[in-house]
Amino acid sequence: MAESRDDPEVFWVDPQFRGILPLSGFHISRSLAKSLKRNDYEVRIDTAFAETVAACADRTDTWINPTIFDLYDSLHEMGFAHSVEIWSDEQLIGGAYGVALNGAFFGESMFSRRRDASKIALAYLMDRLRAGGFSLLDTQFITPHLQSLGGLEIPRDAYRSLLKRAIQQSADFFCQPLSVSASGVIQRNTQTS
Repeated sequence: MAESRDDPEVFWVDPQFRGILPLSGFHISRSLAKSLKRNDYEVRIDTAFAETVAACADRTDTWINPTIFDLYDSLHEMGFAHSVEIWSDEQLIGGAYGVALNGAFFGESMFSRRRDASKIALAYLMDRLRAGGFSLLDTQFITPHLQSLGGLEIPRDAYRSLLKRAIQQSADFFCQPLSVSASGVIQRNTQTS
């Protein structure tokens, strides 16, 4: 992370309590289900990675500085970093991105330019991770927003145990077809919640 967009320094974060979003505990509220069913959007994977990261950094306070942006872009070029993008009328309206390493996915940031667009991206990401055999979605920290979706904090030792197991298993981010139905995403999340 960086302290701010203009801070040239980058540092590693290892919090006492780590945020995770259990893959079997994602909560789809009635309003999110309604937004998913509207189907007035298109979900794309890795078609606008740099734009997704830039949109995540487009806020007053951000930890994404140019060094971090370049590093994530390199990880994307190597096939480790991925974006789930929500499009409407050929406009990028929401998304999330992160890094996949074996069975662990490190969710880095998300953004929304329209109501629920980041939540829609997260619902599709959760579905993709489960289908691909992932076992850990690391969110670093928990916000009230992530908590409302099922996120929780766990102690560092418990996190490291989950991480060790996830790193030792294989997973495939592209196991799921690129186009899946909103009703399928809702149903699969409802079955596991």
